Amino acid sequence: MFVCVCVCVLSFVVEMATTITTITTTAACSPGICNLQIVGIETRKGVQGATTCLPSTSLQQRLRCKSNLRSIVVRKTRTLPLALVVSERSNNLQCCARKFFAGEHSSLQQCTLLKENTGVLSPRRRIVCLATESQEETSEVSTTTSSASRQNNIWMSDVMVRNRRPYFFHRKWTSKDMIYGAFIGFMHALCLLAPFTFSWNAFAVFAGLYVITGMLGITLSFHRNLSHKSFKLPKWLEYTFAYCGVQALQGDPLEWVSSHRYHHQYCDTEMDPHTPYEGFWHSHMGWLLDEQPTNQKVGVRGNIGDLEKDRFYQFVQKTYPIHPLMMAVALYAAGGIPFIVWGMAVRTIWVYHITWFVNSASHVWGKQVWNTGDLSRNNWWVALLAFGEGWHNNHHAFEYSARHGLEWWQLDPTWWVVCGLEAVGLATKVKLPRQEHMERLAIKSS
Repeated sequence: MFVCVCVCVLSFVVEMATTITTITTTAACSPGICNLQIVGIETRKGVQGATTCLPSTSLQQRLRCKSNLRSIVVRKTRTLPLALVVSERSNNLQCCARKFFAGEHSSLQQCTLLKENTGVLSPRRRIVCLATESQEETSEVSTTTSSASRQNNIWMSDVMVRNRRPYFFHRKWTSKDMIYGAFIGFMHALCLLAPFTFSWNAFAVFAGLYVITGMLGITLSFHRNLSHKSFKLPKWLEYTFAYCGVQALQGDPLEWVSSHRYHHQYCDTEMDPHTPYEGFWHSHMGWLLDEQPTNQKVGVRGNIGDLEKDRFYQFVQKTYPIHPLMMAVALYAAGGIPFIVWGMAVRTIWVYHITWFVNSASHVWGKQVWNTGDLSRNNWWVALLAFGEGWHNNHHAFEYSARHGLEWWQLDPTWWVVCGLEAVGLATKVKLPRQEHMERLAIKSS
């Protein structure tokens, strides 16, 4: 618990002390025509180069592009020296990107869809165009912008903050923001009583509820079962595990699943609710305390049609605050204040920060072995704390997979539970990465 809070606070202090440098601008873009907006060259040192707007009326006429901006990030990869990562909803984008950049980069090889349609989420509308670049251009851009990149990078990471959100000042606090902030602050304050209320029985309650709410509730139910449909359970067991997730105090299942599906659909773009491109603090927990921009991204719950008509989830959504209160009353009756402190406050905050580290640390620190086109990383210590969720690059490459730890040494306790359920016939239609999909996304060593 202490380590989690220290890392979060230290990252927040480093961000606050960072000099903010504006990288992107759209002032030169005319909204009335089909524009292609090159945001910059993203290397392992961060985003380099200012925005260049490339209007083309003839391009609009040739390809029937809609009159809105297409955001393009030039990204280095280990496979080839340069990749143009294009994110847009237009069906014509693949054609648009290929024809346009064929003129800009004669060595352009291909533009391919990065993600498949999993059947639950909308297909990722992101195109990767592979090309090469001249060393002279790279050297020139790196010399002029390396100082700004270093200043705006997240601590000990190559991820560069592009649009840092205000944390406490120069922003509007809604009533929901203040309620959330007060609750999270109160639960942290209760954790200060932990040393004075310690007993082995209280610690056992903490550990047991950590597994029940964190693994069975969040990672197995909310995430792999409900959000990604990685396996199927009998309804009675699905509801039981989902109710364990309700007791994690991370929102009702419909809200949690919808937000997470939006994260995957718009991962590390301006529509991602918790991308570290808006700061480590924002991706960790700041997005939960910033209602207005978050609602603009995930407020419309239009991606949970498979769950929203289920009467159980409707009931939980309408009665959500009652269920944690019932848990608190039961803990107090069983063990008094020590059980409240360890079973509610310490356990809740512990699971909070571990879940939040999947959103923040696993997009900032770690290794990428799959060409996902986003910031997802495989982070061993997050995987250790989050029951296998830290193998995040694996997960973003194969969202449908029930297994996240794909190597024998990648510990994935949630997957072990799924295997056990499958062995006794309770888990069916368990999905795993397909070999051809793995070969297509693998980052080959140069």
